[in-house]
Amino acid sequence: MLGLLLAPAAVPSAAAPRRPAGPGSAPAATTVAPGGTAALTGYAIRSAAEVPDTAAAVSTPDYAATGWHRAGPRSTVLAALVADGTHPDPFYSTDQQRIPRRDFAGPWWYRSDFVLPGTSERTSLDFSGVVSAADVYVNGRQVASAAEVAGVYTHHALDVTDLVRAGTNTVAFRIQPNDPRKHLTLGWLDWLQPPPDANMGIVRDVLVHRRGPVSLHDAHVVTGLDVPSPASGPQSGPAELTVKARVRNDSREAVTATVTAAVGGAGIGGSGIVLREDVTLRAGETRALVFAPDRHRQLRLQRPALWWPAGMGPQNLYGLHLTAAVAGSRSDSVRHSFGIRDVRAPLNSAGARQYTINGRPLLIRGAGWSADELLRWDTTAAEDRIKAALDAGLNAFRLEGHIEPDEFFDLADRHGMLVLPGWECCDKWEGPVNPTGSGEKWNAADRLTARASMAAEAARLRDHPSILSFLIGSDFAPDARTERDYLDALRAADWPTPVVPAASAVTTALSGPSGMRMTGPYDWVPPSYWYDKREGGATGFNSETSAGPSIPTLDTLRRTLSPAELETLWTSPAAPQYHRSPSPTYNTLKLFNEALTRRYGAPRSLRDYVAKAQLGQYENVRAQFEAYARNATDPADPSTGLVYWMFNSGWTSLHWQLVDRYLDRGGAYYGAKKANEPLHIQYSYDDRTVAVINRRSAAASGLTARVTLFDTDGTSLFDRTVRGLRVGGDGARTTALTVPAVRAAADRPDATYLARLTLTDGAGREVSRNVYWLSTRPDVLDYDATDWYHTPTTGYGDLTGLNSLAAATVTATARTTRHAGSMSTTTVTVRNTGSGNTPALLTDLHLVDGRDAPVLPVRWNDNQITLWPGESAVLTADHRTGDAAGAALRVRISGWNTPTTHITPSSP
Repeated sequence: MLGLLLAPAAVPSAAAPRRPAGPGSAPAATTVAPGGTAALTGYAIRSAAEVPDTAAAVSTPDYAATGWHRAGPRSTVLAALVADGTHPDPFYSTDQQRIPRRDFAGPWWYRSDFVLPGTSERTSLDFSGVVSAADVYVNGRQVASAAEVAGVYTHHALDVTDLVRAGTNTVAFRIQPNDPRKHLTLGWLDWLQPPPDANMGIVRDVLVHRRGPVSLHDAHVVTGLDVPSPASGPQSGPAELTVKARVRNDSREAVTATVTAAVGGAGIGGSGIVLREDVTLRAGETRALVFAPDRHRQLRLQRPALWWPAGMGPQNLYGLHLTAAVAGSRSDSVRHSFGIRDVRAPLNSAGARQYTINGRPLLIRGAGWSADELLRWDTTAAEDRIKAALDAGLNAFRLEGHIEPDEFFDLADRHGMLVLPGWECCDKWEGPVNPTGSGEKWNAADRLTARASMAAEAARLRDHPSILSFLIGSDFAPDARTERDYLDALRAADWPTPVVPAASAVTTALSGPSGMRMTGPYDWVPPSYWYDKREGGATGFNSETSAGPSIPTLDTLRRTLSPAELETLWTSPAAPQYHRSPSPTYNTLKLFNEALTRRYGAPRSLRDYVAKAQLGQYENVRAQFEAYARNATDPADPSTGLVYWMFNSGWTSLHWQLVDRYLDRGGAYYGAKKANEPLHIQYSYDDRTVAVINRRSAAASGLTARVTLFDTDGTSLFDRTVRGLRVGGDGARTTALTVPAVRAAADRPDATYLARLTLTDGAGREVSRNVYWLSTRPDVLDYDATDWYHTPTTGYGDLTGLNSLAAATVTATARTTRHAGSMSTTTVTVRNTGSGNTPALLTDLHLVDGRDAPVLPVRWNDNQITLWPGESAVLTADHRTGDAAGAALRVRISGWNTPTTHITPSSP
């Protein structure tokens, strides 16, 4: 019973996109079994300007779609045309500019066939995800207009029982062009160069449902948890479940249905909870059905299995299976999972939103998630990215618009990643309230679409335990009328988590203060910036913030830019960069490149530029997360959350990303991973304190911290060890020591020095290691000149001394072990075998194939490490076995002052 309840619903998944067969081929017809549900397998698509036939003809089963393009079950127009080779890969260089926008100025037809063995059951089409609107036809008859099917998030259930027949049937959508300034859909703001088709198409599954006379709707579970105390552990606190649904009689006569609700999961035991109720309905009647704990004591769970974010406890899930039967025969059924958890987000004394989950404090360490630019869905790729984020110590994603399909939230539930979905800024979504945006004002139809969008997404997302909140505004809160509509829709859906009026610092009449701020920055600032409790520094909840540009690895750059663009990247700091942003604010790397040159020295080559960028991004991202972690326990004005802007990009980018398009990982990623270690030692740029942060639930004691400062020639400037440290759990902090100021001297004019921090446990095992490159000359910020996207730097730290580091000698051995299934682990022991006292700074390991191309994705337990002579580290890389032939797999070792070498792993 438990396995059945937790099994996914039998709906085909649009997982990894498949290459269509090309123009002239039609997708296979979808066969829908009696009582079944199936997603359309794909479409034949063509510009309506090239189709002279009537809508009735196009939507007729025997219509010959000769010369049409083939699209997948979730596909924009451009995604299909790129897949079949009609247009070039828009992710390389400026190839996207070669795609003519005029091809997408008018409607496009999407047509698909489905087969019904008979017509004894009722048949409906169930869908959302239309960009931007569509006229819908079935077997030659119009069933909905573009005025009714408008908005990417609105949900539609069209009863087509009277139009279908046994055998082949056809549904055709005439998709209208999209313009995010005019339609409540989605756009790309300043994230990336927007696709020429503006994502017009159908980007979620279109389901064909077959049911009996009684159907089930709006099924969900309302959970109430008696919040346990933090000390009582993850398996405590009773919970109550309430199962709700609407039961509808779709026939023309009265009928009695038996509705059965089955709930299974950990902590319930036996065959689960099974409840039944008979419901008599008049013809066409809909009735609310509630299984409540006051009538069904089984719904009171004394020891529920709670859902926790990753790192705080297990991700326990329950299953709901609801069935309606008439005269002993199944008429309809619904199955999905849910979790039991309690999310609260009151405002603290400083007015910041402070999240707790199941009674335990929670510092949000988040990042902005981006969908694919062409809205192509790939379950494996999404899971790889979620795993990468968790491995970097993140615990939340913010989705500003671009609210992903169901599989994304299923993955988040399963892996313990929190999600903050919400509406988009600056375009039509904020048209009535954002004076600086491009969105048009709303009319009465837009208001209906907005409310319907909120109702649909609330119903879709409410049972996912990964959902932390919904942001009903982004840069601006909705006006009072819209806010009321949103809140009414959320309330009607039994929305279970806090609703936030905006991601910015606003107060609304109905929701009150947002408890968030949106101060940026969005472009380069120095690492010390994050420690100041002002602007974007570490205080309160900052909903989007980072130091802007993120230069990917050299491997990715060569896959992204032409040779001429690679040259411009490092030689022309003020040149527009197509792969940065369409915004004139961000379309160059001027601020970033100037800081890199002033702090590290002018780049001597592309390789030198990329190496310096990795150093700069590592120290900056690390400082951002470390500052927020240190200040999370401040008694006054603590930091409560940050959303790094962003985690990934929807295309090949130089802008706002911790991982690049190909999931390669450089300094920005490993800086975050280092900062977010479960038990972590860190240096503070403002007061030179060394703190230990413990994100584990249990306290840690018997710890030893050691701090050593080195000149760039290897001379030791300071060395101190502190023993017997203890630090509490759940983000607690203890200060180990304060490092003395290092000042340049006449006999040591170099302003650059290194700090090595190590933390060992009671058994002498190293549990955290952190290396900083610092300057006796501080970065100086002009806060009075702060604008909306950055604070200017008027004086720069001097890290040019790193250029004088002697060459380091690094040797390594490697061994690859194949596991059962498709995974392998490559273990690398790397050692600094040099003499003297010069470290191998930021030593990077990459798995590569025989052509020296990275094998991706790879999860390293640690990387970009710094080792002094005689020190060694054992690094492990988990990767898919089939991603490179065993004989071709190599480990590439490189670093700031280490020549590039390759080794071939042995096999057991």
